[in-house]
Amino acid sequence: MKFQNSFKTVLIIFLSVFTLSSCFRTEHSKSTLTGWNFNDPHFGNFTAPVDYRGQKTPPGMVLIEGGTFTMGHVQDDVMFDWNSTPVRQQLRSFYIDEAEVTNKEYSFYLEYLSRVFPQSDTMDINKRIYQAALPDTLVWRDNLGSTGSLSETYLRHPAFANYPVVGVSWLQAVGYCKWRTDRVNERILMDKGILKPLFADDSISVEGENHFVTQTYLKNPYLLFNGDSSIYSKGVPVRKSLNSKRGIFKKRSARKSRNNTTVIDTLLQDTTLLVTNDNPLPKKPEFTGRHVTISDGLLVSKYRLPTEAEWEYAAKAEVENREYNTIRGRKKYTWNGKYTRDNSKRYKGDMLANYKQGQGDYSGLAGWSSDGADITAEIKSYKPNAFGLYNMSGNVAEWVADVYRPIIDSQANDFNYFRGTNFLKTYIDSLGKVVVLDYNNLVLDTLNNGKIVPNGSPGEMKYVPITKDDAFMRYNYRRANNANQDDGDLASNKYFYKDEDDAASIPRMYNSPQNKIEVDEQGRVVKKYDTKNTRRTLINNNLRVYKGGSWKDRAYWLDPAQRRYLPEYAATDYIGFRCAMDRLGSSSLSKDKRAHFVKRK
Repeated sequence: MKFQNSFKTVLIIFLSVFTLSSCFRTEHSKSTLTGWNFNDPHFGNFTAPVDYRGQKTPPGMVLIEGGTFTMGHVQDDVMFDWNSTPVRQQLRSFYIDEAEVTNKEYSFYLEYLSRVFPQSDTMDINKRIYQAALPDTLVWRDNLGSTGSLSETYLRHPAFANYPVVGVSWLQAVGYCKWRTDRVNERILMDKGILKPLFADDSISVEGENHFVTQTYLKNPYLLFNGDSSIYSKGVPVRKSLNSKRGIFKKRSARKSRNNTTVIDTLLQDTTLLVTNDNPLPKKPEFTGRHVTISDGLLVSKYRLPTEAEWEYAAKAEVENREYNTIRGRKKYTWNGKYTRDNSKRYKGDMLANYKQGQGDYSGLAGWSSDGADITAEIKSYKPNAFGLYNMSGNVAEWVADVYRPIIDSQANDFNYFRGTNFLKTYIDSLGKVVVLDYNNLVLDTLNNGKIVPNGSPGEMKYVPITKDDAFMRYNYRRANNANQDDGDLASNKYFYKDEDDAASIPRMYNSPQNKIEVDEQGRVVKKYDTKNTRRTLINNNLRVYKGGSWKDRAYWLDPAQRRYLPEYAATDYIGFRCAMDRLGSSSLSKDKRAHFVKRK
């Protein structure tokens, strides 16, 4: 009797699950507004994602559920910068690395570049691609200090493998994010059997223009490797309408017709449907199915640097002080409390971050190292914050995506605030073809510090800023580069009535024409200092924000609201970075939405 009851229970559960899954498939495989079936050859095989189960958390990342918070100071501004006044902001959910990018991970990036872009004497561009990504190891040198040996060991030696990479500029951090996007998506396509393991196939040369780039693949998979289809194994399965037509042919041929000859002659016009010994079916090509598109939801979104608002929100982790829809109290650091030592019974007195504790005191006394490190420490050396993120205070400061401006006022955008938006589009040549960068059309840029770096790498698509025609009659934006929006553009200038085309000759609040560097005919910077005192300010659109304190900073800078800046081409021995990514779809992984809204059917 017990066995029968158990069997009935299991049977009922199985039938319920089967019914619900059938309803799910029916609901998502059919257009509820037109009645047409998706992925059905009888209805044209129009595709729709049926089995998409939501965005997976990328490796090494943590989901930060978005919400509202107060961005800016909650303590006295003893530096009198007045550049971080409190502003209420709303953020969308996003992913962020649980720890900083390490020397080991960045060295993998460098080794990949050196292999794909060999450092030969005949290819100067390859050298520049590699050198553009190489960290400045000389940041460890000091005029009156014996730290020069770290220039030789910190990046490469295995003793520092799991330490955060430093000496990386903002531009280099952005380059790593782009590369990481391509490598993660390349691995996904390899695991799905769509893309062959490129380095494992001796017949494929992964060099120069021939390497996997996500955006190029999504635009046209055959723009990669000069159209060589042998890099692909198989595609996403597709229900072909050809099989359906064969079935129709068999049914119709079995029926009697008043004019059998006419019916057969009509069907024979499509020679692909006639299967005989003399006319067999054509052989299937090596690649079957179709390529992955963004609509499949298989590939990850772009890795990028977090915005200033995102980084500060993730660092503060005020969610641990939430009571229903209210935040109780204020957080001075990434942990609760106003002190930098642990207050728990077990670890009472231990340091909660790696920072400079006083003049000449970076780690405490021998035999009782206060924070366990004199310079940087290994990632995950201290307790994570409430979001599960490590070292958001101390160890190294971190680059964020924003262009620096002294004030973020209440008039700024209060939803996903970010300064530095630059709208681009793919470049189409005179023949109407998408242009892919190669060794012939790669452009070299000269940075303010004199370095000459390539603007991209071979194999990537070429992007150009949008034009006035692209933004004509739009209400949400009018130009490509919006770094000066409402703070440095003509609208915030006494020459506001002038035309934007004349802006190059008009004195500016920031980015004044006198601030431009001089370049000779070979593209090299004319290295001379400004002797005419024409610069009105050092602030310009090449300044980027970095957040958080470091091993070299006092406790004041551990406050997540603090903000500092450096030129995007500069590097130091105390600034690293971590990557972020947009959250797509639902803002939370939680199944329980009752506290937020009631979903009506």
